[in-house]
Amino acid sequence: MGLAVGSVCAILLVMVLLSAPCHGQDAYVSSRATYYGSPDCLGTPTGACGYREYGRIVNGGDVSGASRLFRDGTGCGACYQVRCKGAPCCSEEGVKVVVTDYGEGDKTDFILTTRAYAKLARPGAALQLFAYGVIDIEYKRIPCQYPGYNLFFKVHEYSRFPDYLAIVIIYQAGIYDIVALEVWQEDCKEWRPMRKASGAIWDMPNPPKGALRFRFQVIGSGGAKWVEPSNPVLPSEWKAGVAYDTTIQLTY
Repeated sequence: MGLAVGSVCAILLVMVLLSAPCHGQDAYVSSRATYYGSPDCLGTPTGACGYREYGRIVNGGDVSGASRLFRDGTGCGACYQVRCKGAPCCSEEGVKVVVTDYGEGDKTDFILTTRAYAKLARPGAALQLFAYGVIDIEYKRIPCQYPGYNLFFKVHEYSRFPDYLAIVIIYQAGIYDIVALEVWQEDCKEWRPMRKASGAIWDMPNPPKGALRFRFQVIGSGGAKWVEPSNPVLPSEWKAGVAYDTTIQLTY
């Protein structure tokens, strides 16, 4: 099953979050954050994770670039609770964001969309917070959760059937890092590793023919494990720009 992945905004816009916390990192870490502007207050389709349009709209547009938390792309898709401190206009809860890009500021770990940055403020105080430009924050990692969504493998637009395959994994729930991705070579009866190309993109020249089975390795608080969907994820004639349902979801 596949599906294609493809205004002036108010500063204080109430959004329904796709990503909800449950249990995660206990202690908050001190850092700094800033924001970047865009015409619609969402993310950018040219983000370093390679998510394209997904990286703009996931989590209602509450997304962020990250510096050291980017971790050469391993941090792509991770969810964080971020709240500002030291300013009277700061809210107590802050905002939940998904990392979709890389970015560096003035000793910052997060560069938020304006939509997410505004939610760090108390109601009616967003303009005061924007005046700071860079603010002190504290953050902790939390599990992602995407109600109604399984894990999807999106065939990146750079892919060229049948000679070159690039994959981006989206709607990754839980609090795991994906550190390896392999595809089954039926004629050789072996798993072939895909290369971590850039950001969240995994690629392979000359992929196997036919419907493609995958497995991927994740690392979480319980250690490392391999996860394998029971059925092939990609059809024999996969298409660039299409996201395919794995029919599974990570848990936390």
